[in-house]
Amino acid sequence: MKRKGYLVFDIGTGNARVAIVTTEGEVVRVEREDIRYEREPLYPDSCYFSPDELWSQAVRLAKKAVASVPDVAIQAITSTSQRQGIVLFNEAGQSMIGLPNIDNRGREWEKQLPNPELIYQTTGRLPSALFSALKLYALQKRQPDIWNGIKAFTSISDWIAYQLSGVLVYEPSQATETLLYDVERQEWSDVMCQQFHISPDLLPELRQSGSILGKVQKETAKELGVPEETVVVTGGGDTQLAIESTFAKDGDIVIVSGTTTPICKIIDSYGVDREKRTWTNAHIHKSRWLLETNPGITGLNYQKLKSIFYPHESYEQMEKEMEQVNLHECVAALGMYLSDEKNASKKGGFIFTAPLTEELSRAHFVAAALWEIACAIKWNFDQLGEVAPYERPYVWACGGGFQSKTLAGFIATLLQKDIHVREGSNQASVAGAAAVCNQALGTPPSFSDGVKIVTPNQQDGREMYEEWKQVQQLFTEANVAYSK
Repeated sequence: MKRKGYLVFDIGTGNARVAIVTTEGEVVRVEREDIRYEREPLYPDSCYFSPDELWSQAVRLAKKAVASVPDVAIQAITSTSQRQGIVLFNEAGQSMIGLPNIDNRGREWEKQLPNPELIYQTTGRLPSALFSALKLYALQKRQPDIWNGIKAFTSISDWIAYQLSGVLVYEPSQATETLLYDVERQEWSDVMCQQFHISPDLLPELRQSGSILGKVQKETAKELGVPEETVVVTGGGDTQLAIESTFAKDGDIVIVSGTTTPICKIIDSYGVDREKRTWTNAHIHKSRWLLETNPGITGLNYQKLKSIFYPHESYEQMEKEMEQVNLHECVAALGMYLSDEKNASKKGGFIFTAPLTEELSRAHFVAAALWEIACAIKWNFDQLGEVAPYERPYVWACGGGFQSKTLAGFIATLLQKDIHVREGSNQASVAGAAAVCNQALGTPPSFSDGVKIVTPNQQDGREMYEEWKQVQQLFTEANVAYSK
C-alpha cells in the first residue's frame, strides 16, 4: 500500500532542490542541481538567472524524484525558496528575468532614499540591496528597457507555484522581503510603493501560506508524473518553513543554519526596535511575526572551505579531525563583521601564528570558520536579547549546519543554553512544507517527537569569543584602510 506524501520544490541560493516528503515529515528523496547565475556588468555587484533555465532544472529534478519513489502517492505540491529573490513577468505573463537574494544591484542607491525611518517603521527593516524594492529601483535607474516591460513580479517560491497552477499570488512571508509590504497591517503599502516609484498594479494578490491555489495544470502533471487531481499549495519563505518544522511555540527562539543564519523569536504582537538592530518579518501564520537578527553569509563559507580542504573526504572525517584541534591556533574573519552591512564584498582571512607551526592543519581552518559562525550567532543572539529579553533555558535549531555536532556544541557553549534539534532538521524547509500541506489538506499531524538535545560545555568560551571580536575589529579597520 502506497504511503501518502508531497512534492516540494525548494529553490535555495546555491542550488535547486526537489524533494519527496511523507505526511509524517520523513524526507524520502531529494534531487538537486546547482543554479547558474550570470553577472550584469552595469552594476558592480549583481547577478541574475534565467527563469526558463531554472524551471527546466526544477522539472527535470521533479521527474527524477517522482520516478524514483513509486511507493509514495503525491497528494499535493508546494514550494519554498530563498527570501528576497524575485522573478519578473512581462505583459504576456511570461517570466522575463530572475533576481536572486545575492543580487546587490541596488546597493549604490541604499543611502539615497529620502525616508529610511518611515521605511523601517512600515516594513520592519531598513532599506538594503538585499530587498526586492532596491533591485527594482536599480532597474528603473539603469535598465529602463527591462523596467518598462515589467507587468508583475513575485517571489521565487510563488513563481514556482504559478508555473504549476497558473495562479499568480504573493505569500506574506515572502512579501515581507520586498520593502513594499506593511508588516503590521499585513497588506501591500501604497506609501512604500510611492517611496520606490513602483506601481501597486505590479503587485499580485496576497495569499496566505497553506492556501490551495487549485489543481496542477494538466500538461505539467503529465510531465512530472503526478495525478491530475494533485493540488498546488501556497508555500512560503525557506526560513519561515524551516521554523515551522521545529513546532516551536510563541516566545521561542529558533536558529536556522543555512546559507545565512537567521536567529528568530516568534512573537504574537507587532513591534520594531527603536535602534533598528532587528528585522520584523511576517510569519506564515496570520497575526504571527518573527523578530530577526542575522549575521549574513555563513553556510556558504563552510561549504566552500570543505571543497578546498576536504574535496574528497566526508563531513564525518572533517568532524573527526576538528575534534583534535586547539581553537587558539587559528581565528577566522570571513565576512561576518560586527556591523549592519551584511554580505558586502570585503577582505577577510585567518589569523594564526607565524612562522607556521607544525601543529597547524587543514582542520584548524575549518574549525575556525565554524567557531566564527558560532561567535557571530552569539553576537546576534545577544542583540536580539537586548531588544526582546529571552530567559528560556533552550533554543530550537534546524538547517543543514546543525548536521555538524562541532557547530552545535560551539553554539550551546557560547549561548550557555540547550540546543534542541528535531529529527529531520537538516531538511527543515522541506519538513516545514509538509506541515503546511498537512494543514491545507486537513491531514492530522503525525511528525516524530524525537529531539536531540546538545548541552553546553561548562567552559563558556568567553575568552576565545573576545579574541574573535578583536580579530573582527582588526579586519574592519583593515577594510577601511584598504578602501582609501
